[in-house]
Amino acid sequence: MRGRTVLDSFPGRSGRRAGAESAQAVLFASASVFAILSGLFFANMPVARAAEDGPRVSITPIVPPRPDSAGRSPSIRVDVNLVLIPVTVTDRYERPVSGLQKSDFHLLEDGVEQEISQFFSEETPISIGIVFDASASMRTKMEQSLQAVREFLKMSLPGDEFFLTKFNDKPERVFGFTSDAKDIEESLPSIQAAGWTALCDAIYVGINQMKHARHARRVLLILSDGGDNNSRYTEREIKSLVKESDVRIFSISILDRSPWLETIAEESGGRAFRVRKIEELPDLAAKISAELHSEYVLGFSPSDRTNDIPYRKIKVDLVQPVGTEKLRTSWKRGYFGPAR
Repeated sequence: MRGRTVLDSFPGRSGRRAGAESAQAVLFASASVFAILSGLFFANMPVARAAEDGPRVSITPIVPPRPDSAGRSPSIRVDVNLVLIPVTVTDRYERPVSGLQKSDFHLLEDGVEQEISQFFSEETPISIGIVFDASASMRTKMEQSLQAVREFLKMSLPGDEFFLTKFNDKPERVFGFTSDAKDIEESLPSIQAAGWTALCDAIYVGINQMKHARHARRVLLILSDGGDNNSRYTEREIKSLVKESDVRIFSISILDRSPWLETIAEESGGRAFRVRKIEELPDLAAKISAELHSEYVLGFSPSDRTNDIPYRKIKVDLVQPVGTEKLRTSWKRGYFGPAR
């Protein structure tokens, strides 16, 4: 019955006064109960509820990159009873050096020499991510840069797998993991130079893509001609990510030197190269591919197994063979011990 009050519920004119008094009592009691219930309701209502009818703003913060455990080699990150350190050795012409013995190497952890209990060399398949700079500044360098990728692919071995990511304003996957190098080669013509340079974001995407790799040996090959002017992630964040991941980085800086790329490549156990002439690119890419497929592995059991040293620094010294020119060694500069 629409619009009916409490007084209407009391019939009879003769009892109007008594009914009114009773109605007032009922109203008072009802008001008291309502006040109590309202107090309880608003006291327990979240403050944010008051803004439900207003406009909503969603802000997604940049989360510092933290590598997933799926992207880490179990021999380095979990089983610290045996730590395996891959090492590459090259001569002055960037050619891999073979035939070295265990006695040619000395390995130190946090300055303390360790006994090398395992030693072997191998040419096992590799998971390789090619990270290609497609920013506007690459316009005049595209032909030789794309040819460099082709030469790199020619040196691949059976079982290798690849993915191709380009970057300008942002990273973009061109082709996902494939064991057929032709898939990558046929997708190269689709890359066009335009836009800004999001190098840090591209490295972040590349390392995370490695979580889907089939092989324990994982490498990013970065071709770029400059710095970064459009990334969400910072150089410091990417350096931390590289430090924790088991992905080696090999970079080619075209014309201009990139000190930051040199730093993270060295930290990862890879190498940074610079070409002063575009014509040098294809030959250099072929040499890098040969180097990737030839490495020594040094295994040791840490003499200090305490858990209070989260990051352990590694140094590898090479005893230079008599009668040879100085050789160059590259290795991953450290590893993280197990969490407490």
